[in-house]
Amino acid sequence: MGRVVVQKYGGSSVADVARIRQVAARVVQTARAGDQVVVAVSAMGNTTNELLALARSVSTNPGRRELDLLVSVGERVSMTLLAIAIEELGVPAASFTGSQAGIITDERHVAAQVIEVRPWRIRRALEQGRVAIVAGFQGVSRAGEVTTLGRGGTDTTAVVLAAALGAEHCEICSDVDGIYSADPRVVPAARRLERLPLDAAVALSRGGSKVLLADAVERARELGVQLMASATTERPGSGTALPPGAAPGRVVAVAADDQLVRVVVRSGGPAALAASAGAVRAWWTEGDGLHALVDRRNLHGDGDLTGLAGVSPSAPVAALTAVGRQAVSDPAIVQACIDALAPLGLMRWWASGAGWTGLVPRGAAADAQRALHAATLEG
Repeated sequence: MGRVVVQKYGGSSVADVARIRQVAARVVQTARAGDQVVVAVSAMGNTTNELLALARSVSTNPGRRELDLLVSVGERVSMTLLAIAIEELGVPAASFTGSQAGIITDERHVAAQVIEVRPWRIRRALEQGRVAIVAGFQGVSRAGEVTTLGRGGTDTTAVVLAAALGAEHCEICSDVDGIYSADPRVVPAARRLERLPLDAAVALSRGGSKVLLADAVERARELGVQLMASATTERPGSGTALPPGAAPGRVVAVAADDQLVRVVVRSGGPAALAASAGAVRAWWTEGDGLHALVDRRNLHGDGDLTGLAGVSPSAPVAALTAVGRQAVSDPAIVQACIDALAPLGLMRWWASGAGWTGLVPRGAAADAQRALHAATLEG
């Protein structure tokens, strides 16, 4: 039997019937090349947001258990439609919910963590010559409750399945044909990277690159999964290869994250922010007290800081990151980063791990990304 490959398709890739058929044709192309194919698929288009809006039209504070049951429906729709489309092309397929696929999580609703994968039914489907389609973003707790994995959870589904099945690689398919040295929609000089070690991919994702989910990339690094970032419209196996390995010495890419808020924390503030898992990106002390850099997307509820005890929102900010060890260790590169962002309102900066990061006002994010790319990659 052929090697196992895992492919992940996001919501925009399966947004309508035409795109589902396009994905089905790509999956069939992979299967007919001799591979055993497992697909992790997201809900169609904006289905998840629409379901959440429905819940909030009924209640201002819907229960998390019920939310998980509700939003899990979206992936079930897309997985079954994709399986039907694949079979229509003459290749046997079978769809599985997260629980049927053996994705076992902890008890936390809305932001569960995968603790074990029991892919027995997936293996059986592959042995029968079927393509296995798995609903992403969801699993089941040991108590038998349906859980969801949080924002971007289908990437995590694909990675943990690839590890459990010993897959040759895990291909994350989206609207872009790989990872670029910057967002090409913002930086015209950005170029596609043929290869990017996972350590650098983690830093780039944490810095705001939207191609890959940072938690999933970190999980791939921990589990030794070979990732690939590809376009749904390109042939299977094309794109940027993401092998395990350390970040390169030179700067290879820059990223911008404009969904951050800088806050001043008073009495009780740390506890209030700690209640929002993954919200705080950094802490530091300045003249007016303790400050925190907060990711609004990881706050519970709608991302509003209003009402959190001891927290005073200040101006929204963007974080710009240059990825590469030289951005940490080479004084000339560090100074070039500072000089690039200083005219755009650089508030503070730090260098750690695989990159250099600076904060600017949110409105300067695009100009700052272009300036940092020019200073570190276009010389």
